[in-house]
Amino acid sequence: QRVNVTVRSGMAMVLSGSAEPCAQLLVSSIGVVGSAEQNQRHSARFFDFLTAQLGLGPERIVIRFYPLEPWQIGKNRTVMTFL
Repeated sequence: QRVNVTVRSGMAMVLSGSAEPCAQLLVSSIGVVGSAEQNQRHSARFFDFLTAQLGLGPERIVIRFYPLEPWQIGKNRTVMTFL
């Protein structure tokens, strides 16, 4: 219920000056990605998964973390603050 995934394959993307296959993962969450320590743990797990599933080296993957506040997410005609 709390995770949404969008995959967009076949997009043109340049990472570190190279157009070789690469991936970018954007992670946004309420209360889960708010510190360097949390994101270091998440990053290791995501990198393990992505390198295994996509066959990319870790240097070809970038992860961007976005901490959110409950009032920034609307659901069921309200915001998460009130759910």
